Formats: sequence, C-alpha cells, structure tokens
Amino acid sequence: MRLSGMAQVHSQHLKENLYASHTLDQYTALLTDQEWEGRQNKKISRLIKMAGFRVQASLTDVDYTSSRNLDRNLFERLAAMSFIKQKENLIITGPTGVGKSYLTQALGNQACLLEYKTMYALTSRLFSKLKVAKLEGNYLKEIEKIQKMELLILDDFGLQPFDNHAREALLDIVEDRYNKSSVAIASQIPVAKWHELIGEGTIADAILDRLVNSSHRLELKGNSMRKKISDKK
Repeated sequence: MRLSGMAQVHSQHLKENLYASHTLDQYTALLTDQEWEGRQNKKISRLIKMAGFRVQASLTDVDYTSSRNLDRNLFERLAAMSFIKQKENLIITGPTGVGKSYLTQALGNQACLLEYKTMYALTSRLFSKLKVAKLEGNYLKEIEKIQKMELLILDDFGLQPFDNHAREALLDIVEDRYNKSSVAIASQIPVAKWHELIGEGTIADAILDRLVNSSHRLELKGNSMRKKISDKK
C-alpha cells in the first residue's frame, strides 16, 4: 500500500516509546493523518515542479508599499483563486520591472498549494516549442497537455511579433480553454494594443473576445522595482 508516511512515524514512535500514551484509535488516527499530510506535501511539490516557475515567488513576499498601482484588495481576492474556480482570466500589464512576472508566479505558486494544475511559460518560448511540435507531428499532443492545466501563465506576452503559427497556436489555446480553465497573462503591452499586436483582424477578434472579456485586470505603473532594489545595495 506504500504507507511510507505511516511507517516512518511509527518507527520514530517505537524508538522514542511515544505510542504508549495513545489509545489504539488515537494512534491509528495519528498515523493516518501523518500519511495523508505526507502525500499532500508530495503532491504539492510535484505540482510546483511541473509548473516550471522561474522564481520562487510567494504571496507573503508581495510588496504593497511601492507606488505601482497594485490594488491590494483586488490582488488578495485573486489570491483566493476564485477566478480559477469561475474559469476566468487574469491580465497584468505595466512597464518593465514593476513586478508583473513575480505577481503571476506568486499566484501560480498559491494555485499549486491549493492543488490546481498550473503551467508557467515564457510566451515566445512556448510558441517556438509548439512550432517545432507541429513539424514533428506532436502539436495536438502538446496542446492537450496545456489544456489539462487549470491555470496557464503566459509571461512576457507580446515581446516578439506574432507570426501565423503563433496566432493560430494562441487561438487554439484560448478557444479550448474558454469557460473551462484560466489564463493569466503578464505583458508590457497595454491591452488596447493587443489587436494590432496579434494581427489578422478576424483571428485577433476571436482571441480577444475569449481572453479579455472574461478577465480581471491589473494595470501597474511606476518605475522599475529592480532599480529600487539596486539603489538599496
């Protein structure tokens, strides 16, 4: 049955003679709780590793003191993950260095802690990977992997121009996820410019209709927080 958690705790209690203070029912409940907790921790560790985050971001380390237009009440509501439960999206925009990537990864880490399957990706690298997959005949398989994620985080969205493949891949991703699962996007490009950025009016309309209209939006402002950290050193 692979009850390694139970076995480890039981062995420790035998060595230290701790089990004698419990009734049989209490001791069984203790071992069961330890086994369950151990399995949950392993599952969460697997989810975090699978997500592929670039940094170890945590909600407890989010800086609300900087002047960057971060609405704390809204962000903490997002951290409750109700937007995932409701199959809604999240868009965080703002200039470079204001913490967009960190905030999305902090939310992604929290999603993993709550056992939501999450995937983090740099947008350009994901599309390059999908382009290669199409050439190798594995495109649908890769798309299916993405669709199994309850939260997909696309970072640095729009830093590179969209070609025909990127547009079609984005449409496939967004269309399959619409009303089924969530997308979180971090971008330096204002949403108002996304239609032109994506190109091909009909495809851009279809993507934005499914992506933007069902999204929560954080529009950050201010100077780079990296400069602020550097000035303190």
